[in-house]
Amino acid sequence: MKETDLIRLEIIASVTDWEPILSSLPDDIISQRRNSQNRTIKQILGHIIDSASNNTHRIVHLQYQPIPLIFPNYATFGNNDRWIGIQDYQNEDWKTLVQLWKYCLLHISHVIKNVNPAHLNNEWIAGPGKMVTLHAMILDFPRHLKLHLSEIEELMNKI
Repeated sequence: MKETDLIRLEIIASVTDWEPILSSLPDDIISQRRNSQNRTIKQILGHIIDSASNNTHRIVHLQYQPIPLIFPNYATFGNNDRWIGIQDYQNEDWKTLVQLWKYCLLHISHVIKNVNPAHLNNEWIAGPGKMVTLHAMILDFPRHLKLHLSEIEELMNKI
């Protein structure tokens, strides 16, 4: 089994495990409790959607654009919080948000499945003096996903 297949399966397992948990959360927990970044569960889920979407675009671009890829890093300089605010995840319908999260993650796992291995060493300019290979970006995605799911879990268990 290829390393990218393991990554894909890990993402799919997270969706399978978390969708029923997320779907069952009451409104007060998803919209009122806040983490250390002052984000609610709705906003954290929105951030995961943004991450999956941006990474999907990078994966595609890294396979056909001139390298190193120049593509905006939405997470730099607090822009990820701007994305959360502009899209108003806080007031999004929860069921819609959970389904969008689910299908964004299933889609990125599909895109990862179809990556041409010849492009795994292609690099993206992630910031001043910071280059990230397609391979490293794919490997890091589950870690990033788990980080935010653990934030959600912490808020769920907060008394």
